[in-house]
Amino acid sequence: MSKSSNYTKFTLGNTITKEQVDFFNEYGFIHFKGALTTPEVKELISGYEEAQDKLIKSKSKMVKGIPVIFGHDENGKRIVQRFPYTSHYSDKIKKLVGDSRIQLMKSLLKEKSRRVSDSERDGVVFNHYVNSKYSRFKQMGWHTDSIREVFYGKKIWPMLNIGIYFDDSGEMNGGLRILPSTHKQGLFGMLFTKMYYRNTKEDKDEVLVVAKAGDIVVHHGHIWHRVGHSEHLDSVSRRRVMYIPVLSGPRQRRKVDETKTKTPIYHHLQAFAKFAE
Repeated sequence: MSKSSNYTKFTLGNTITKEQVDFFNEYGFIHFKGALTTPEVKELISGYEEAQDKLIKSKSKMVKGIPVIFGHDENGKRIVQRFPYTSHYSDKIKKLVGDSRIQLMKSLLKEKSRRVSDSERDGVVFNHYVNSKYSRFKQMGWHTDSIREVFYGKKIWPMLNIGIYFDDSGEMNGGLRILPSTHKQGLFGMLFTKMYYRNTKEDKDEVLVVAKAGDIVVHHGHIWHRVGHSEHLDSVSRRRVMYIPVLSGPRQRRKVDETKTKTPIYHHLQAFAKFAE
């Protein structure tokens, strides 16, 4: 696969085809064009904005022990830039979790314990990147999603992140960068290939994901990826993506009582690395 964004993109049907499974198994990610309609995208953005208003009014800084990243948009409005457990604040987003198109993505994992879950890890996470003066979420350095299990002293089980795109995304607004096939690496590769979050540099083998609003891009939790820094400012740099996890292995639901739920060590690492700077 070349460094450019010239990779195979698929159309989502009623099943995940063998061709699609083979592509995912080889490269560790798969891109479905136009999986959601424009009205659906608008409805989900509305759900996020309603959830955002609810969270800001509550003055909560965490959701189930997971830190929330707040910032300001190009107009100086206070916004939520990384929102964990979003589906717990929005019925519109909650409904999408159970949608047949989302549930279909389980087919990309072979484990019998596979499941779409919005009550484990960080739940459904809504990321709102924007390059503005008061933004705290402009890029994200190299990382894998599965490494957190090491900090919890747990076995690393295969997982997926289903990315739902609410804006056109590419180099103009940073864009997702993936190192294809690195999901096949062992634990040593996951630990030491790159410095987590601190390393934001371009890699000669990375592939830029160019997506449209309504696209779905699924990536394996073991794969190395980052989000670039937009060279543009304000609304042009906006990139909104929501991630729904597909997990396997034992269930690990977060406690409901937030007053007794401690922040996981993994998130202290993220704060130390200043990954949102």
